[in-house]
Amino acid sequence: MGHNAKGALLALLSFGIYATHDVIVKFLGASYAPFQIVFFSVLLSFPLVTLMLIRDTTPGNLRPVHPWWTALRTGSAVITGLCAFYAFSVLPLAETYAILFAQPLLITVLSIPILGEQVRLRRWIAVLVGLAGVIVVLRPGGTDLTLGHAAALVAAVCGSLASIIVRKIGREERSVVLLLYPMLANFILMACALPFVYEPLPALHLGAFGLMALMAFSGGAILISAYRSGEAVIVAPMQYSQLIWAVLYGALFFDEFPDAMTLAGAGLIIGSGIYIVLREGRSKASENTPVLRTRSRLETGTTLRIGPWIRAIRGRNRAMKEALPKPDA
Repeated sequence: MGHNAKGALLALLSFGIYATHDVIVKFLGASYAPFQIVFFSVLLSFPLVTLMLIRDTTPGNLRPVHPWWTALRTGSAVITGLCAFYAFSVLPLAETYAILFAQPLLITVLSIPILGEQVRLRRWIAVLVGLAGVIVVLRPGGTDLTLGHAAALVAAVCGSLASIIVRKIGREERSVVLLLYPMLANFILMACALPFVYEPLPALHLGAFGLMALMAFSGGAILISAYRSGEAVIVAPMQYSQLIWAVLYGALFFDEFPDAMTLAGAGLIIGSGIYIVLREGRSKASENTPVLRTRSRLETGTTLRIGPWIRAIRGRNRAMKEALPKPDA
């Protein structure tokens, strides 16, 4: 099996696990406020994430090099997690994914003021087509727009902002800083809100929270392996396979059947997103490749980010290659 084929299969497995994670979010959302879901997601993720942090050997402390950018990213990640979990709780799965899939389009737009990226005509057309797809999914005037739709849109915007900020400061900030600050902020803020919304947890639901944490961790670990095996331009589009899982899970567990307009809008969004990924993968089309660097998952601040670990692994691999004795000429 080729490296790219292996990377694609691992990515499909990872995003299948992520989709199952989101089904549990929707299941729990019927009984608990998103504040409580986020709180326990972070609480139960800490032991697993600590295992990854032990491997971070970069020197330094926990003081951010870019405090204002770090603060903005932390706030964006907290809002993203809260809004995304709420959207999954109240909207059909396929509809939620269709809106969240607008993230690559928004990252492309945000890369202009934040990264100084030059977006030329073809990528602008792709962005406009994708945003038209979002309008098709939302159908303003043709269907009732709810707080869940607004939450999904806010999650897409804030998730894109959090990702693009990492692209700007990620090379200078320690991975532990980028990971811990959003998790700690989520833990503290959700703990403050918890007394007002807390519902007792039966053993089954507590187990579901633990399973969520395990799935988020294992999905991230498998996605790291996918990016190690294959090229980002091959692995990244595999995120759209979550829509297939959403349709299947929605029909199987929640009696949800997306209509033709939702599927048509999702098709426009996915098509434009794939085009942008492929366009960025060309050597001279994008200076910063902001979409490919986001690693395809919303920045929710509830579990590990895979980007720093991929860079660390590749950095170690380069160092090992450079340390090997060169063959005599």
